[in-house]
Amino acid sequence: MPNRIEITDLTRPELDVFARLTEAQLRSRREAEKGIFIAESPKVIERALDAGCEPVSLLMERRQIEGQAAGILTRCGDVPVYTADRELLAGLTGYPLTRGVLCAMRRPRLPSVEELCTGARRVAVLENIVDTTNVGAIFRSAAALGMDGVLVTPSCCDPLYRRAARVSMGTVFQIPWTRIGIQPADWPGAGIERLRSLGFRTAAMALSGTAVSVDDPRLAAEEKLAIVLGTEGDGLARSTIADCDYTVCIPMLHGVDSLNVAAASAVAFWQLRARR
Repeated sequence: MPNRIEITDLTRPELDVFARLTEAQLRSRREAEKGIFIAESPKVIERALDAGCEPVSLLMERRQIEGQAAGILTRCGDVPVYTADRELLAGLTGYPLTRGVLCAMRRPRLPSVEELCTGARRVAVLENIVDTTNVGAIFRSAAALGMDGVLVTPSCCDPLYRRAARVSMGTVFQIPWTRIGIQPADWPGAGIERLRSLGFRTAAMALSGTAVSVDDPRLAAEEKLAIVLGTEGDGLARSTIADCDYTVCIPMLHGVDSLNVAAASAVAFWQLRARR
């Protein structure tokens, strides 16, 4: 039975997780599994629950209790459900709630790189990508287009940030992911060597006069391939490109030099997916 709590005081501390704590404050950097993330929209919350994430509390418009959130409430047991009308909640969060539902959840334990790569043939590596929309879109493409997992470097945006998870349509809970290293110094050198030790060849997606085309048959023939994508604007670091086994580009027409990293990821994932 939902533990429904009508909001009359916007300053009550139990609401801090939804409105007054930053994403960085929600996440415990020393012990990430003790941190909290916010799932936004019924679809994202459902997929997080399907993945075993533990709900802590919910915030929703009153009309959602008998509406889109009814199934979620059944699954969440007696966790607190803070509710009010749309206007009052907008006063708390500063904006109308997307789909009218937020859920605070405990961060799941991330697998090790070795655990994620066991049995994997294709993984994506996101180097220092900081835009939440791009990260969410890349995860959605990775899940849809044949990647077995995603690795994010230490300086990459957190895939569980609210907007990243929402843009991904909850696929951040469907495809395995983890961080490859903790400190910036762990990538690229040690990280690429770690991938090699697990049997992966590495393909840096980058503009270069010596790059091979994404449809080069040698790439498709690789048993295990890690597709490395770089940050917005600057792309991959030179040291990363130098350390990778291949430099790969997507042929362009009409004088266009490159695609947005999220669009490029979809092309690369489809072309380089493992033929099973």
